[in-house]
Amino acid sequence: MTITRRSLLFTSAVGLAAIMAAGSALADAPPLKKKDTYKVGFAQTESNNPWRLAQTASMQEEAKKRGWQLVYTDAASSAAKQVADVNSMIAQGVDLIFLAPREEKPLIPAIKAAKNAGIPVILLDRNVDASLAKAGEDYVTFIGSNFIEEGQRVADWLVKNANGKTTIIELEGTTGSSPANDRKKGFDEVIAKNPGFKVVASQTGDFARDKGRQVAETLLQAHPDANVIYAHNDEMAIGAISAIEAAGKVPGKDILVLSIDGGKEAVQAVVDGKIAAVVECNPRFGPKAFDTAVAYANGEKIPDKLINPDQFYDASNAKELLSTAY
Repeated sequence: MTITRRSLLFTSAVGLAAIMAAGSALADAPPLKKKDTYKVGFAQTESNNPWRLAQTASMQEEAKKRGWQLVYTDAASSAAKQVADVNSMIAQGVDLIFLAPREEKPLIPAIKAAKNAGIPVILLDRNVDASLAKAGEDYVTFIGSNFIEEGQRVADWLVKNANGKTTIIELEGTTGSSPANDRKKGFDEVIAKNPGFKVVASQTGDFARDKGRQVAETLLQAHPDANVIYAHNDEMAIGAISAIEAAGKVPGKDILVLSIDGGKEAVQAVVDGKIAAVVECNPRFGPKAFDTAVAYANGEKIPDKLINPDQFYDASNAKELLSTAY
């Protein structure tokens, strides 16, 4: 076959038309066929802390209860692996993918690939960059907590209960993740409105206990006058307690520790007086995630965001509510 300029232009035009037609057909998130049972994927970001383990257990228990096949993957804290995990699920022909995106931007191609394959995606606990992917179009919905509000609730408690503790070290979560971005935003916005308080250092501890400890040790040495540590999750908060004690200070007395997640170990630390307050980030996603998938298959209109209710623990209720923490 001889390729001429005219035939090349024709082929390009046909290709462009096909792409435009495909784009039009995929203006909305792919539908989910109504069936008695489903094969669904759950692309977990990592399994190195109690919160993730509780979330995974909730998803697995709900799948078993409903008789659905769950294809589970663990990205081991790698956005690149998580993209590969989603692509593997697409290749396996799952009906729907539950995705807990490690970071806001790197998972966009995986979400788009699932959409192009006609597989709907429901985001769990972490969102993606809204300028690059939209609920109802590229994915069905986001189910999770209001991370900005979590940060605000911690800061509001501190402002009301500081008793002179106003010099703050902030341990941030994984850089580029929606909970780290939003928990910082919510907290910092409240603190900025209260001029007696100041964040003197803010650095990522990557949501990890040992890294949180290491970062807290370094920042406490650099800022010996700090008397508050706000950690974006329990793991870093517990690591910070070790750093405070290693510095010869008493957590809860010399330095207030504030956290988000609400695992049993952290709530026990509130009971023990080592953590001042914790905002829960509910990890029990199974029932709501699977109910949402069924509702979507039934043709119901799904909101762009479904927000989980979160408990708040401090000295006034931690002992009473300890048994309900995950």
